[in-house]
Amino acid sequence: MATRKSSNHFLVQGSILAAASLIVRIIGLIYRIPMQRIIGDEGMGYYNYAFEIYNIALILSSYSLPLAVSKLVASRGINREHKNAYRIFLCALGFATLVGLTAASIIFFGAEFFSTVINNDPNAALPLRILAPTIFVFSVMGVFRGFYQGKNTMIPTAVSQVLEQVINAIVSVMAAYLLVRSYSANINIAAYGAAGGTMGTLIGAMAALLFLMFVFVLYKPYLNKQMHNDTSRYLESYTDIIKLLILTISPIILSQTVYHISGLIDNSLFGHIMATKEVTHFDETVLTNILPDRLYSAENRRVLIGIYSNKYRLLTNVPVAIASAIGAAIITSISAAKVRGMDGVIRRKTHAAIKFNMLIAIPSAVGMGVLASPILQLLFKDANQLSANFIRLGSIAIIFFSLSTVSTAILQGVNKLKIPVINSAISLGIHILLVFILLKFTPLSTYALVIGNVTFALVVTILNWISIEKYLNYRQEIIKTFLIPFVSAGLMGIAVYFTYEGLIRWTGNNTLSTLLCIGAAIIIYFALVIFMKGIEEDELTNLPRGEKIIHLLKRLHLL
Repeated sequence: MATRKSSNHFLVQGSILAAASLIVRIIGLIYRIPMQRIIGDEGMGYYNYAFEIYNIALILSSYSLPLAVSKLVASRGINREHKNAYRIFLCALGFATLVGLTAASIIFFGAEFFSTVINNDPNAALPLRILAPTIFVFSVMGVFRGFYQGKNTMIPTAVSQVLEQVINAIVSVMAAYLLVRSYSANINIAAYGAAGGTMGTLIGAMAALLFLMFVFVLYKPYLNKQMHNDTSRYLESYTDIIKLLILTISPIILSQTVYHISGLIDNSLFGHIMATKEVTHFDETVLTNILPDRLYSAENRRVLIGIYSNKYRLLTNVPVAIASAIGAAIITSISAAKVRGMDGVIRRKTHAAIKFNMLIAIPSAVGMGVLASPILQLLFKDANQLSANFIRLGSIAIIFFSLSTVSTAILQGVNKLKIPVINSAISLGIHILLVFILLKFTPLSTYALVIGNVTFALVVTILNWISIEKYLNYRQEIIKTFLIPFVSAGLMGIAVYFTYEGLIRWTGNNTLSTLLCIGAAIIIYFALVIFMKGIEEDELTNLPRGEKIIHLLKRLHLL
């Protein structure tokens, strides 16, 4: 058991990062509530427009740096080549500074051009321009995070993420409020409110970077000792390291770009196609200023995109944060195992990562689908059926995005960097064609984006799954990884539905009823999974506080 526990140490580190990611997402949900009320759906539409362009620039410039640095540092660390690992860190810092400054400058000075060409809305330039310097900050910060992850610790990254989001939340709400109040007579008041939100992102990132630099100052003496005991046969030249960085970063950039560009393309297609179409009955309930010719106005399009992006996508992305955290941890872990030629360990890590994610993603999808309207009322005071229907229809994307995220990380960890690029590109092509057809030739409107969101992740998952079976000679266990969680989540969903209906009739209080149902759902689900032997005792030991969890479950007679 000790060997297996050691081999799945990445689950402990991944769980630390997952916990931080969940805290970050929860804070993100909480601060979006007052911000939504301050700047409205139209302002949130501007906010989303800016972030879609920013995200692509970030991916092209530096989003891949943490993954690449962690992978390269981990592979050097396994052979105690600490000087080469440090050289990789220094080269990555120089690369991040140059590329980050360039990308930030392009977005800052070209904000109006990008907003007009991509979103057909030049007013989105203001929040985008405020957001642009964050690209440089994130570039440098990503190198520090990747270095720590390569050293097999997620704690600095986890703490910096929470610090970043706390400051982001405070500044975003305050800046949005102050700018809306200051420009209340301006016709572009929503754009100024969105700019306040993006200002919080910049200040939060700067605070996180300062924290990571402070940690590095404390860590440097220990790092010096490691380099003193270095066992490198030779020192890699900075030129060779830069070439290696580019070779490692390029396929990851392509993969992440293809993976994330779907949202930008969706916004562009929606903005251009819906401008020429009549308002459908699906959208009438949330639109108040329908034009005389019944065409969608720019404001109407922003409102719908704001609902789709800042309610549906925001909520469904919360559980996917766990997959992202496990993915970041498993790349480092699998890279080290790959260097040692430990194929059996790689397969065990793959199984553990997929199972852990499914244990969380499957009940999250079911629970969010069942409690869609209560959760929206709790968080956003939104009782509209359109918003709830988005989540009911699209909550299954949680499962597919979790699987596609982890499977992409596994393939990157075993040096199959081009495969996720190809798989994501194929899925993107299908996605664009599907969304275009649905928007152009059906009355589905924003529902088309939800359907496209689900199918994009589904196709990536299927293609990645085939690739993992091929290159790792891996066969996925089905019953405990998928079947038992699905049955348990289904029974949980039925119980929670009737529990909510009973509580809301008895108390008349949505907040109390929803919170009680979420707590009951967690208890019911995990009790059913353990009762059906979906989780074994030795698997629980791989989790943080695993021994205490086992002790508690035995006292409750669940083990």
